[in-house]
Amino acid sequence: MFEVALLNPKIPQNVGAIGRVCACVGAKLHAIAPTPIDFSDKRLRRAGLDYWRYLDFCLWDNVETFLAENPINDRDYFFTTKTDRAYFDAKFEVGDRLWFGSEDAGLPEYFWRAYNDRALTIPMKPDFRSLNLANAVSIVVYEGIRQNYFAFNA
Repeated sequence: MFEVALLNPKIPQNVGAIGRVCACVGAKLHAIAPTPIDFSDKRLRRAGLDYWRYLDFCLWDNVETFLAENPINDRDYFFTTKTDRAYFDAKFEVGDRLWFGSEDAGLPEYFWRAYNDRALTIPMKPDFRSLNLANAVSIVVYEGIRQNYFAFNA
């Protein structure tokens, strides 16, 4: 279906919840270090329930190693609060990679500047900083499923 790339995630419960969503829809989850998360953390496992064993999951040592094996292409999307282009304006396709940054800092500026044509946001009221990371991933993944419903059910 899709791939979700989490760059420097910090909160085990968020990664667990994201893993649960990815397992439920057949999306691959990449966690890219540095990250303070111990992936055997009971908070992560509790948030992911027993679905974690069904998850296609890769933990990467750093972004350089990840990119060496998974080069950025025109099917990568970068989620940030630093753009006005809404996620529902994109045409997602099966196999797209959806990038999200850490809970406290988001994606590094390089990504959303270098790939500005594929930088997307989830609209919200202007006085708020951001949504919860697990909620943001869920919103975008399910928009991709909505757009590709027949491929998802095949």
